[in-house]
Amino acid sequence: MLSSRSAGLNKASVSREQVETFGLTKCPVRASHHNRHKVTAVAIAFLDVFCGISGDLLLGALVDAGVDPADMRAGLRGLPIPDWDLRVMEVRKSGLRGVQVQVVAGEEIHPPCYSDDNNGHGHDHVHGHHHDHGEEHLTMATSHTHGRSADEVIEVIRRGQLSRSVTEKSVAVVERIAMAEAQCHGVPRSEVHFHELGGLDTVIDVVGGVLGLELLGIERLYCSPLPVTHGYVDTAHGRLPVPAPAVARLLEGVATYGLDIEGETVTPTGAAMAVTLAQVGRYPSMKVLRTGWGAGQRDFPVPNLLRLFVGEPASAGGEVPTETIVLLEANLDDMSPEHYAAAMDRAFAAGAVDVWATPIQMKKNRPAFTISALVPPEEADAVARVLLRETSSFGVRRQLLQRQCLQRQHVTVATAYGDIRVKVGRLGDEVTTVAPEYADCLQAAEAHGVPVMRVHQLALAAYWSRADS
Repeated sequence: MLSSRSAGLNKASVSREQVETFGLTKCPVRASHHNRHKVTAVAIAFLDVFCGISGDLLLGALVDAGVDPADMRAGLRGLPIPDWDLRVMEVRKSGLRGVQVQVVAGEEIHPPCYSDDNNGHGHDHVHGHHHDHGEEHLTMATSHTHGRSADEVIEVIRRGQLSRSVTEKSVAVVERIAMAEAQCHGVPRSEVHFHELGGLDTVIDVVGGVLGLELLGIERLYCSPLPVTHGYVDTAHGRLPVPAPAVARLLEGVATYGLDIEGETVTPTGAAMAVTLAQVGRYPSMKVLRTGWGAGQRDFPVPNLLRLFVGEPASAGGEVPTETIVLLEANLDDMSPEHYAAAMDRAFAAGAVDVWATPIQMKKNRPAFTISALVPPEEADAVARVLLRETSSFGVRRQLLQRQCLQRQHVTVATAYGDIRVKVGRLGDEVTTVAPEYADCLQAAEAHGVPVMRVHQLALAAYWSRADS
């Protein structure tokens, strides 16, 4: 069983003047960062996970890096969830300051509950029917009195008044958690449930994290290898090893390193956000403009903090950035064309950034196709496995290539047919390419019974009108 909430409330000395709670107590917590939001036209960020990562740690790092808590709160109010609030505190960990974010229900703080082996970020693991008020666990309960199903949690997110990008990324994170938990416990994904308050905490942590990245204008998120600690965590299923089963699942295929700490420092929510939203294991070439520190509740031999570097690509002044990419290819002369679409879709799902098929002529003048995929190096093995499983090829060629890309930014413009996302390509400070998202144009055109090209042209005009103003 988990210990009660009160076991973890005094992990840091916090005065009333150090607490900023919306609608409750006001104070300056790195106030100079607030209202700054977007760092530059094209912002990137790096998560330095030198101790651990959880949903609330990421929220703290985002606030410390410049997200105005009031704006985060306003965005989260778009969710159909009543009677909650956020509390932001400045705390010290091993002499270093950081920002800690907690969920408040009414007048009472409900921080994540943990046992002596938990890191104080809060568990969100599957367990039985015994819940302390304030736990952030998933539960295998079968009735609504014991929690919300993953589908219900996803429905809450989809019903929210959020941008399409925030909605889809948040859903992807929750889906990743649910699948990991289902696989660990050998049950259908539909049987994974969130505890009522835990569902609240999880939704706010996940959506708040994605929203905070959007408020900062982060186009690409990178993350250090994730730490693997040791020890045990107590749940209603008994004492489980660290990393917990769901975290172990989420870390499959991800860069990790050993950290000699007793207790859990990476939670399922934190792991899911890292592997879903970021490129794990790579530090980008960047000019750092801000640094944010998110704080957990427990104390460890190393500071229980998550560090977030925010900046712009190092070559933002005009030099075109160069990156390494892997080209995977296979020649196919004996596979029915109707199977190509599924193979390509699954290659995209496994991490490919582009997939295409090219007609070729093979030996004996056989018409055939080359299926090609551009893949980040860390995803190459996974995509190669997809091509070997989903096509008739007996092998996959692999080449390391260098490519140069424009700096990309997504903005949303308002048109007579609704909001349309526009992809903007920059060479330094110069905008060289503007491309409205076809899916948005198509959806708007179908909704209003107009040609897709008309919506496309209006979106372009709206962008240039805003850019020139």
